[in-house]
This record gives sequence, C-alpha cells and structure tokens, in this order.
Amino acid sequence: MSESMNQAASGSGGDGRTDPLVQLSLEQLRRRTSMKWRAYPEDVLPLWVAEMDVPLAPAVADALHRAVELGDTGYPYGTAYAEAVAAFAAARWRWDGLRVENTAIVPDVMLGVVEILRLITGPGDAVVVCSPVYPPFYAFVAHDGRDVIEARLGPDLRVDLGSLEEAFIRARRRGRRAAFLMSNPHNPTGVVHTRAELEAIAALARRHGVRVVSDEIHAPLVLPGAVFTPFLGVPGSENGFALTSASKAWNLAGLKAAIAIAGTEAADDLRRMPEEVGHGPSHLGILAHTAAFRDAADWLDELLLGLDDNRSLLGKLVDEHLPGVGYVPPQGTYLAWLDCTGLRLHDDRPSDGPGIVSDVAGPARMFLDEARVALSSGHVFGTGGAGCVRLNFATSPTILCQALARMGRALADFRQAPRP
Repeated sequence: MSESMNQAASGSGGDGRTDPLVQLSLEQLRRRTSMKWRAYPEDVLPLWVAEMDVPLAPAVADALHRAVELGDTGYPYGTAYAEAVAAFAAARWRWDGLRVENTAIVPDVMLGVVEILRLITGPGDAVVVCSPVYPPFYAFVAHDGRDVIEARLGPDLRVDLGSLEEAFIRARRRGRRAAFLMSNPHNPTGVVHTRAELEAIAALARRHGVRVVSDEIHAPLVLPGAVFTPFLGVPGSENGFALTSASKAWNLAGLKAAIAIAGTEAADDLRRMPEEVGHGPSHLGILAHTAAFRDAADWLDELLLGLDDNRSLLGKLVDEHLPGVGYVPPQGTYLAWLDCTGLRLHDDRPSDGPGIVSDVAGPARMFLDEARVALSSGHVFGTGGAGCVRLNFATSPTILCQALARMGRALADFRQAPRP
C-alpha cells in the first residue's frame, strides 16, 4: 500500500481536522446492535446498508441528553423542525422558498413518500422511477397498489430525458394519474442533478401532467465539486413535493422523523394528509433532527471532508485491487456504484425482482462468501443494476482498506479458479 494510502488508513492528515469517520474502532462498532452490524456474522465487514460508522454529532447528543434528563419523552409539538430545515436550506443552498406552513411531519422519508402518493394517485395509477434506483422505490410503491414504470438512466448514470418522457407517456395512458418519484441526489449512483436538469424535468412533468415527488434525504451530503439544488427551487416545480430528514447526513435512521414539503400549488394537497400520519414520528427523533439541522453544520462539514477523502481513497483502492471494475466517483451521498459486469457474475439473479433488499446475488454474493465483505446487490435496484454492487464508504479509511484488500484477493482467486 502506498504511503498516501497508509496515511489515509490511519486517519492522519496533519491538518487538525476532527474527522467523525476515524473516531470509532472496529471493536467499538461491533458493539452496536443496529442492522448494519448485526445482520451478518462478526467476520464480515459490512459496507452495505446506509448507516455511517460515526459517533453522534455533539449537538445532537446534547439535545437527546437534555430530553432524557428532563423526562421530555412525550408527544411531539410545534414547527421547530421545519424552521430548522428552512434556515439550513437558506444558508446551505441559498433557497428561501421553504414555507413552514407548507410542510408536514411524517415518520420517515419513505413513509412520507407513500402518503404523498396516496394524495395524488390511486390504486392502479403509475409511478415513474429512474433505474437503477433505491430499492424501496419499488417495494413501497408496488405494495401500495401503484404500477412502477422504469425510465433507465443514461450511460453516464444521469437522467435520460428521452427515456423519462417515454415513461411519462406510458404512465399517462388511458388517463391514469401519474407521479415521478425522483432521488435527488440519486441513490445508488451518487449523481447530483444540476439546476438545468431539474428545470428540464419540471418542464417535462408539467407538459405530461405528471406530479414530481423528490426524495432529498441525501441533500446535505453533496461532496466538494458539486452543488445541490432543491427541486422545489426551480421554475415549474410549484405543484411538486420534496421530502428530507437528517437521518442520512447525521446518522439518525433509528430516530424517526422527516419533513414533507409542498410546492406552492401543492399545499392544499398536503393539507389533506390524514392527521394520524403526524403521530408516527418520535418526539426524540424530532428533537434530534432539529438539532442536527440547526446546530450541527460544523460537524457535517468535517464529515464531508472525510467522505471526500474516502471517495478519493476508494478510487485508488479499486484501481489497485479490482482491475476491470468500473467506478465513477459519486458527486454526493456516501454510496459508490461499482460496475462489476465484466466479472460475468450476474447470471444468478434471483427471481424475486427489484426492491427485495435482503437478496444477495452476483458479485455481491461472491464478495460476501469469498471476501467476507457485505455489499448491496445491484439487481435489487431495478433494470440496469444486475452485475453491479453498491458500496457504503462512510467508514474509517482503515476498514475501507481492509475491505478492498479482501475483495481484491477474492477476485484474484476467482479469476484463477478453473472453469467447468
């Protein structure tokens, strides 16, 4: 391993930073009881589900400690969460269009997506997604009786407007209502949509009578070199919706709370959301997410620098250990989409189809069985995903180096093994 990689693996940069990604040892992480660290045996390095290997941001921990000391564990109340998101959006993204009165608290982003789709579509209506995409986009939507229609991403992993328009036309056939469920930034590719792309999407949706619902859970996780644009901040988006939370950027998935935001023309739709939906979020979750957006921006900045370092380190490790595997550095999120189709390991795709997150097949199966590294299997992300894997690099450089070295040895052994 090169000297620069050794420095990265030790977490030493000599610049006085406090990188959240190097604060916890593997022994400490293995004491966690969350899904990431308990779904697989202890000899597996888990780089799959979207949890980060970081301690809580101090501001978030302080908010939770205060609540526990006060016994403040009752029902949620007020608009502090929406106000914190609005202030963050204005400061971070120069977007001052978030109106607190046009928001609603929902249990989490995906349950909020389902509730919004219930407001603007009915059973048998269509929901367009850009595949490959986050597996619950299939599972949650299909389980609620909507028809999922795919619009394949382009070869550059960006939205293909021609493919999207064809999907919109199919979705609206026979007068069906239709929605476009967008991942912004895109999961799993890490693409951050540009303002021009979002404006084109909004115009296309308007032309075809399609409502846009933008999942912006990864919005705070845009890495150096890219700029996040809220969908509701572009012309033509006024009848759309967005959802966000602090769960990905501050590692709060276990503290349920999210915000649904309506464009100015969609506010009346949002007000039709059943009151009981707002009973789902946890009061402690709302306190934690509010503290994250309001008081933990400095911690986020340190995290983003660490993720940027890991993004670069991962590119070097892929070059060193996984020749022939494609890696396009993500512009946002902490998720890397690795194209392993050249390994010819994707013919054993299970029959359950996209959205079945527990399935492990193809290269993900080989890396799990032979390298003891858990990755997300590409086929569950829909058309275009088979033969790929999603890797979560929000871990320490040490663990990242260990995992890629294991994967490299497994790949070398696989290539040397005799074929029937």
